[in-house]
Amino acid sequence: MTFASPLWLIALLTVPALGWALWRWRHTTPGVRYSVADDAAATGTTGWARLRRLPDALLLAALALGILGLARPQERDATVERSTEGIDIVLALDVSTSMTAEDFTPNRFEAAKAVAAEFVRGRESDRIGLVVFAAQAYTQAPLTIDYPFLLTMLQEVRMGLIEDGTAIGTALATATARLRDSEAASKVVVLLTDGQNNRGQVDPQTAAEAAAALGVKVYAIGVGGEGGPRRRGPFGGLSPAPEVDEGALRQVAETTGGRYFRATDAEALRQIYDAISELERTEIEETVLLDVEERYPLFLWPALACLVASIALSTTRLREVP
Repeated sequence: MTFASPLWLIALLTVPALGWALWRWRHTTPGVRYSVADDAAATGTTGWARLRRLPDALLLAALALGILGLARPQERDATVERSTEGIDIVLALDVSTSMTAEDFTPNRFEAAKAVAAEFVRGRESDRIGLVVFAAQAYTQAPLTIDYPFLLTMLQEVRMGLIEDGTAIGTALATATARLRDSEAASKVVVLLTDGQNNRGQVDPQTAAEAAAALGVKVYAIGVGGEGGPRRRGPFGGLSPAPEVDEGALRQVAETTGGRYFRATDAEALRQIYDAISELERTEIEETVLLDVEERYPLFLWPALACLVASIALSTTRLREVP
């Protein structure tokens, strides 16, 4: 409960002051005068006599309740309506064999999946889809706000199910196609790869120009550690992994108005996803509907009852003889 006119509550300080003034006046003003005090003492005290200060108490209660009523007590019920303009995001994940390089822990592929899962858990009201690619690209999960389903599909991504290679242009074209009919305020592709475009029929720059024409922004992430990345070979040995084509990825990102990032370890990759989250933040509008119900009758009616009772008692059974 709140008060619409709280300044009236200051007047409550007058109630104890008035009570003290009434008490002092009652004790300094004589009642009936007796010539012999013993005779007065012998009369005894009746029940009504013990209630002789009740009118004063009722008067003070009426004053206090009246002041509370004037302060306009209210009960407020606030309803918050939230509206969002979500973002549509497609994660394009490289699953070529070069992603087995162990410059990340335990390797690039597993680190990329783990950080992508954290990114998904941190979004609100955004539709997210998943495209995986090697020599070809396919949609692992369509745009959805069912994040548990999306995380399950991300966890089920396996290497070796697609012919090996790195078709960056095809992957970007496939991800862009998932966003073609989107009416979201912002459409984004997060493209993660550790190699160079060497497969597919679509050139990365051509795919980037098509994405830009559809209003799709690309954030490209090049994955690879410093000092000569290594990957696990077919016979268990370590062999050099291909270098990231940073120039091509940077050009793709800039063509669409996005940005290029380089991740050299899992923590850097996590920070990159955090930066993308800051750049593509969902706007949430809140409308507060306030329902106000006046509660002053709960105080004014008891105040009136106390006042009437005080007047009635002080003029009848508890009337004082001057």
